[in-house]
Amino acid sequence: MGKFTVLNHPLIQHKLTIIRDKSTGTKVFREVANEIAELMVYEITRDLPLTDVEIETPMGKTVQKQLAGKKLAVVPILRAGLGMVDGVLELIPAAKVGHIGMYRDEKTLEPHEYFVKMPPDIDQRILFIVDPMLATGGSANMAIEALKARGAKSMRLVVLVAAPEGVKAVQDAHPDVDIYAAALDDKLTETGYITPGLGDAGDRLFGTK
Repeated sequence: MGKFTVLNHPLIQHKLTIIRDKSTGTKVFREVANEIAELMVYEITRDLPLTDVEIETPMGKTVQKQLAGKKLAVVPILRAGLGMVDGVLELIPAAKVGHIGMYRDEKTLEPHEYFVKMPPDIDQRILFIVDPMLATGGSANMAIEALKARGAKSMRLVVLVAAPEGVKAVQDAHPDVDIYAAALDDKLTETGYITPGLGDAGDRLFGTK
């Protein structure tokens, strides 16, 4: 079973409260969502492998640590996942960026894939799948399945707000994928929205509602 981790750092929780507030406008929502994603990078990369390297400081030679060259990629689930990409890239700017386009049928709540564009070597990369919301888990599961079908072997799902139903759905379907969230909320509404949640993340990011 993949691990589920809630990142309860005070800065993350403070900023999450800002974007939950319905009075927060598009500009601030967009900025703060990226800031939260940037703060989350510390935890989602905690176990990246290191290797020894010999360097020379102004005081002489020394052996220190650096990343062992593991390739990384950020994969936003469109469109709301775009709101977390810049935050992740702030700390790992060399990461490649793939995209998965999904939309949710408002009546059935079922996700539908319409676009996938990935780096050619995703089988050699750790993929950070980013999406602000993990609600029913349908979109996340479809994204993971699409990536596995294209050869991906190492994936981590990174969300701002998760519902228990979505966490269970992903863990049941993909026990090899770890999930990281800034918050675990109470439940889903009958219409598939997380409560208390933060509303429709895509609309709030892009000012479309």
